[in-house]
Amino acid sequence: MASASSTSAKNLFADSKTLLAKRVQVNVNNMGSICRQVNRGSQSADMLTHSARNMALQEHAIKSSEENLHRLNILMTHLGYQYEAIHRSAYALENVKEQVRDMQR
Repeated sequence: MASASSTSAKNLFADSKTLLAKRVQVNVNNMGSICRQVNRGSQSADMLTHSARNMALQEHAIKSSEENLHRLNILMTHLGYQYEAIHRSAYALENVKEQVRDMQR
């Protein structure tokens, strides 16, 4: 009878040992999953930081482009004024040519 109880104790110990090994394996796998999630979360934060930095750079580029467009608009207005002045001068030049011809007769 002593051997039967020692055999069942050995089986109980072996079962406990197997169950403990399985639980350790599950915990190791869970820790691996947690590490992967933390790593992904870290990469997400890095990606967000990189995206925010790029967006800030784009804001500066957009502001510079807006300022350049404003300057170009001012230049276009001034060129329009100069064109009108040249056009008036060309028209006046025709009148002056006619007056010179009339005076030469």
